[in-house]
Parts: sequence; structure tokens; C-alpha cells
Amino acid sequence: MGYAIQWLRSLIFVVQMYMMMPLMAIVFVPWAIIRRDGVYTYIRNYAHYVRWTAAWMVGLKTEVRGEAPTDQVLVASKHQSFLDVVILVSVLPRSRFIIKKELHNMPIFHFFGKRMGNVPVDRGKRKQAIAKMMQDVASGKNLPGQLVIYPQGTRIAPGVKAPYKVGVGLLYEQTGLDCVPAATNVGVFWPKRGIYRRPGTAVLEFLPRIPAGLPLEEFMVRLETEIESASDRLLAEAGFQK
Repeated sequence: MGYAIQWLRSLIFVVQMYMMMPLMAIVFVPWAIIRRDGVYTYIRNYAHYVRWTAAWMVGLKTEVRGEAPTDQVLVASKHQSFLDVVILVSVLPRSRFIIKKELHNMPIFHFFGKRMGNVPVDRGKRKQAIAKMMQDVASGKNLPGQLVIYPQGTRIAPGVKAPYKVGVGLLYEQTGLDCVPAATNVGVFWPKRGIYRRPGTAVLEFLPRIPAGLPLEEFMVRLETEIESASDRLLAEAGFQK
């Protein structure tokens, strides 16, 4: 019975969350057309709304640890579900994302994402995707803010191992920016698919920044080691067992 009630609460939460996305977007579109500040005001308000409703509707609280960067930097984050995206945009003042092309083609994501400076990539064409990503990032390199990339390229369920793709290393080299790794355990509470939301405290943790200028191989090893070890620690804290 307890599971069924929580599932129903989760369903109501999910439905209202996605309904609120276009409703809030309508309010901020005029401002977003005129100024990019309108875009960030919209996504921050929506993200805080999702975090707030998750807490009281399904008992899922969210916590941010470490120092969220406010300067121009590369953020390489573990990606387990939509919730880690929500947390990131709620605390990063000027985020823009490397996103899959399918999301960029959706009306709301396209308009606001383009204004943010998001970089869409076609994951089905790996070599062309990397080249296009590098080109698009270079063309928008003067946009201030935090460029967010998911090193594994997609959502990875807790406990599942997946390689870190070289694209993050190439961006690190090309941009000449420091990199702030981010670890998380959100997938324990908010899975990549499905309705059920587990009560508890989901954590996203910003780790110490990796300075610009490291050799590519050294950077890749350090990035993966730090994100995976911190994420495993957070998963254990959440009670996840492999």
C-alpha cells in the first residue's frame, strides 16, 4: 500500500511538473526575447519550483554541496536523471549545455536553449558530433558562463559503469578553461525512466576544480577518478547497494 501511495504522489508530481514548464515559459518569453537575463530567470525559477514541489509532494529533498562556480568555467557532471539538470541550473548563474540534438529540436528547449547558447550534438554520428561540438563551442566561446558537459554522454543509472568520452577532454584543451567536476546520487531517488520518485535527500556535489593546462590523458584519468569515487560515496550515503 505504501508503494502504491508513493507512486500516485509521484505521478501527480510528474504531471504538474511538466505542465508547469510551458506555463512558466509563456510568462518569460517576452523578457527572454529582449534579454538573455530573461532566459536564466525562467530556468532558475522553474528549477527552484521543481525542487520545492519534489520536497513536499513526494518527500524528495535536494542538497548542493561544494562551491558552485560563478566564473567562466567548464563543468563536467555525472548525469543520472533530469533532477541533476534541475539542480545545476538552479545554482549556476549562467549555464549552457552540450545537449543531444533531439532535445534541442523540442520547441521550448530550442528557443530557451538557443538563447542560453546550448550546443546540440548528434550522438549517433560520433566523429561528426565531436567536430560539430568543437565548432559550435568555438563560435560561442565569448558567451560568458558555465559550459556544462556530461562526460559519459548520457544518463547513467546508479551502479552502472560507462566510459568517459574524449569530447570532454577536447573541450578542456580547446577552451583553456578550468574544469569543475560534479558528482551526484540523484538516480537513487529519481530514475532515468519511470514515474516512481523515492523520498530522501538527493545530493549534487561540486568537487575541487581541475586547473586548465593538464595533458589530455592526465586530465581524463583525474576527472573520471574524482567523479566516480565521489558519486560512489554519495550512492553509499543514500543506501544504494551494488
